Amino acid sequence: MAEKGRRRGELRIYLGAAPGVGKTYAMLNEAHRRVERGTDVVVGFVEDHGRAKTAALLDGLEVLPRRRLGHRGVELTEMDVDAVLERKPTVAVVDELAHTNAPGSRNEKRWQDIDELLEAGINVLSTVNVQHLESLNDVVETITGVRQQETVPDEVVRRAGQIELTDITPEALRRRMAHGNVYAADRVDAALGNYFRTGNLTALRELALLWLADQVDVALRRYRAEQKITDTWEARERVVVAVTGGRESETLIRRARRIAARAGAELQVVHVLRGDGLVGAAPGGIARARRLADAVGASFHTVVGDDVPEALLEFARAADATQLVVGTSRRSRWARLFDEGIGANTVQKSGAIDVHMVTHGESRGHRFLREVARTSLSRTRLLWGWVLAVLLPGLVTVVAYSFTDVAFSTDVVGYFLVTVVVALVGGMAPAIITALLSGGMLNFFLTPPRYSLAVADPRNLVALGAMMIVGVIVAYMVDRAARLADQAANARTEATLLSSYARTVLTHPDPLPRLLEKLVENFGLTSAALLERAEGGWQVAAAIGAQPCTQPGQSGVDIEVNPDVHLVLERPGGRPLPAAERAALDGAAGQALVALRQQRMAAEAREAQRRADATQLRTALLSAVGHDLRTPLASIKASVSSLRAPDLQLSDEDNAELLSGVEESADRLTELVDNLLDSSRLATGAIAPRLRPVSYDEVVAIALAGLGGRQHVDVDIDESLPQVLADIGLLERVVANVVQNALKYGRPDGGRIRVRASEHAAWVELRVVDHGPGLPEGAVDTVFAPFERLGEHGERGDSGVAGVGLGLSVAQGFMAAMHGTIRAEDTPGGGLTIVLSLPAVTADGQGRQ
Repeated sequence: MAEKGRRRGELRIYLGAAPGVGKTYAMLNEAHRRVERGTDVVVGFVEDHGRAKTAALLDGLEVLPRRRLGHRGVELTEMDVDAVLERKPTVAVVDELAHTNAPGSRNEKRWQDIDELLEAGINVLSTVNVQHLESLNDVVETITGVRQQETVPDEVVRRAGQIELTDITPEALRRRMAHGNVYAADRVDAALGNYFRTGNLTALRELALLWLADQVDVALRRYRAEQKITDTWEARERVVVAVTGGRESETLIRRARRIAARAGAELQVVHVLRGDGLVGAAPGGIARARRLADAVGASFHTVVGDDVPEALLEFARAADATQLVVGTSRRSRWARLFDEGIGANTVQKSGAIDVHMVTHGESRGHRFLREVARTSLSRTRLLWGWVLAVLLPGLVTVVAYSFTDVAFSTDVVGYFLVTVVVALVGGMAPAIITALLSGGMLNFFLTPPRYSLAVADPRNLVALGAMMIVGVIVAYMVDRAARLADQAANARTEATLLSSYARTVLTHPDPLPRLLEKLVENFGLTSAALLERAEGGWQVAAAIGAQPCTQPGQSGVDIEVNPDVHLVLERPGGRPLPAAERAALDGAAGQALVALRQQRMAAEAREAQRRADATQLRTALLSAVGHDLRTPLASIKASVSSLRAPDLQLSDEDNAELLSGVEESADRLTELVDNLLDSSRLATGAIAPRLRPVSYDEVVAIALAGLGGRQHVDVDIDESLPQVLADIGLLERVVANVVQNALKYGRPDGGRIRVRASEHAAWVELRVVDHGPGLPEGAVDTVFAPFERLGEHGERGDSGVAGVGLGLSVAQGFMAAMHGTIRAEDTPGGGLTIVLSLPAVTADGQGRQ
């Protein structure tokens, strides 16, 4: 970070499509112009590549000496960052932004050197080719067949105060190369026939132009936001198409793609989601529109707003769109008398944005009849609706005909009532039939002149018409409420499922198989599999169920998560998937991809942790073993040298003492090697214990027989204790390591070590008790870790006692292999107690449970 109050320097970059376009030449010309204006300019690093015209431009500029570095016997030169910072010019000229510095340099990359200069308030002129941009590295490799090893993050270039494109046509660049102005003569033919082919240069030039155009667009948007400019600036064509998710959406997207292609514009697809969260589109329609948008190279966006035209135009203005594509209204002619529809309202408010109204099949003919036929009511309600539509008008007619003294208005109210009842029960179609029957019966049987369809009083005609209108309105509202209720229920169910899937991905230790299990349970599937494209074809990343599909397109349900990952599902009997379930499965497919990536990242993290642990183990091993090998070896060498010295007269006691030292040192080496081998066997899983009934007293006697200092150990083991199920060899090593550890660390004042055993439930415990310094606070968790040793006062570290700290670690591994446990406890009154627990043997020779 720059110091407080210091202005950060400005970076100016000369961007080129390929080597030889003149970036360095243009940069040095700019340096000369600034020198002529009196600016303090120095050259930190410029590589002329043997080009005479470039080298000539260095004359008249102050060039700082380079820093020299040796690498594998070769002397390399790099920019001397310290020299530039000490010189502190106003402007530093530093060529090749993406260059990788020689080993031993201050920073790995030159752009990091430049960042230091900028932080120091120094302005920098630099160069870079488009093929060195990190985001375009794979694209350039596809075009040229050459993978660039030196790259620079795009963000570094984007942060530049100025980016100037140094452009030249492919033909002119090839002529420049042929004249020897770029490469030496012996390299020209190969370069022209490979990297510098006309097609390659044209593609690289287009990449540079498009990348820079995007950066200019970002800068323009930033300026418009800072200046709070909302008017559309037609600096670049952009097309936005609005989709509802209905069947016309695909027509609109394809039509908009053609419009955008003719204008050379980018395409954005937007769906406006109403604030109530209820979508009027068919289930799965939005997912299909999103996939088509990806297929035609458009971006897909979702915005929320209750006023659809306003939300749509607000998005278009924010995207600086110049053209907007919407579908013609699906409303009937009668409905458009009251509301012209979204398209017409959008045109009225569009301002400078051109609006294209695209016709589609959903906007043609018989919209009213389709609305009448379509309903969200259940079959039971529809059946009752039709039954009541036939029975209730007749019942009212019989009642009204029987009571001739009832007023006509009462009869009308009765028919109104049955029309509303039928509308509430059966929806629009039965309500319309009820209204027609009620009107006909009221006219024929109860309206003068009776038994005729003629209407003598015009007011009666008004009543008949009102009854029809009321029936249709009530039925429409009932049907719409039922439809919205269904959509709300579906949305709630879908949200619950997706929330459950997300929770599984975030919390389950193995999320992908569990997620597929949930899909099988929730949707009644026979199998589910996530397929991933590999070099040899498709491979199964995870699968659940009987005979899961192994190839996309061969299953009953194939959901493309992305081109390289498919979710394939099988339903009982190969039945197709209901459209209402597709949206939830699309969301689940996305969660499956997240789970797959999470699973991969977890595996990579485990592998990285394993490598880190192995590195730490090797480091600790080298540190510990280096000391503990050197000490006994030095002792052995010194003793043997003394014994072999011809001029050294030693007494028998001295000879015996030296030989005893050699033997003791050899024992220490043997112990060290044994522990290292045991630790290696544990790490590789090579321990295969042979479990059989053994007695603790037998094992302790064998373990103590090979230990020095066993005279300081008191053993108190009742021979009547049950035997334990163990490998006698491994258990003997465990007891020996634990007792030896107690002898080393638990006798600071010459105290004694106690070994005693007791039975506890189905286990027999062996305790090794000392009265030494015990464990420091918090050390219980690390006492069994490899290479951990406790000092004389309880602190971890080297206590001066021999050993690398593997004894208790090996003991823990052996106990785990024998299905036993080992733990550390504080000894009452001070000290440490190590407790070994193994299952007691039952009468049938098996371990107790």
